[in-house]
Amino acid sequence: MSSNENAVTRLDLRSRLLVSTAGELRRRVDEARIRPGAVIGLVPTMGFFHEGHLSLMRAARAECSYVIVSAFVNPIQFGATEDFNTYPRDLDRDLAVAAGEGVDLMFAPPEHEVYQPGFDTMVVPGKISEGLCGASRPGHFRGVATIVAKLFNIVKPDTAYFGQKDAQQVAVIRRMATDLNFDVAIRVCPTVREPGGLAMSSRNTYLSDEEREQAAVLFRALSAAKEAAASGETSVSRIRRKMKKMIGGEYLVDLEYVKIVNPVDLEPVEEVATEALVAVAARVGRTRLIDNMMLTPGGPDAADA
Repeated sequence: MSSNENAVTRLDLRSRLLVSTAGELRRRVDEARIRPGAVIGLVPTMGFFHEGHLSLMRAARAECSYVIVSAFVNPIQFGATEDFNTYPRDLDRDLAVAAGEGVDLMFAPPEHEVYQPGFDTMVVPGKISEGLCGASRPGHFRGVATIVAKLFNIVKPDTAYFGQKDAQQVAVIRRMATDLNFDVAIRVCPTVREPGGLAMSSRNTYLSDEEREQAAVLFRALSAAKEAAASGETSVSRIRRKMKKMIGGEYLVDLEYVKIVNPVDLEPVEEVATEALVAVAARVGRTRLIDNMMLTPGGPDAADA
């Protein structure tokens, strides 16, 4: 394809799919909502799409008549020393990918459209945001809750789609939707993984080949925890020790935390007596990665229950 043809394609995609203001987004969604049987789906993202994002788009496309994807790198969820300025962005690529997945509309606003001069109102989640990643990223989930609340208010979707990889984000958003009476169903889709097990993330592009290879230990450690619980191990301390030992064997992986918690309120548990969430965060080189799995208790007692 020639450069002129590429330019025409980009302009066509922008004119058909791209919306950059809240007013235009509302207008387009309102037009779609009046159609018979309309079901509005929203996939909130920060762009630079990968297979994890695509799985959310496909779930929305299968269940909804009209699908909106947002692509906005949200400045208020980044800390002062975090990677806001270097976070990967490629709008034209994302538009082409979204079009290929049958997305109806992509909302990619400039920062001043989302946070207008004088913006001074935040959604502040409670205790559910304080542990796990919240302990080392103060203000992060306040930024997440605020942008998602704004999107819910603008789009008024019937269903919003999120990935299980960001388990704490999902818990925060579910709590917010319940507490603030948002009339939206929260749909959580399975984590999508690279061939070695590493959870898909836009930040994986930061990893060198060696870092990517060593980062796969997070998946192996989570899988070992899942297998231990399924085999009848109930002690959280023993499961965590096993995981820490595995992760400690990779010199490029700097473990931040391994936690086993109630999957609804994220409170720590001492035994895997019922379904639990095991979550891990680590830095691999300069890249912070998170992942999680559900633990289901097994063994003879569970079989008899």
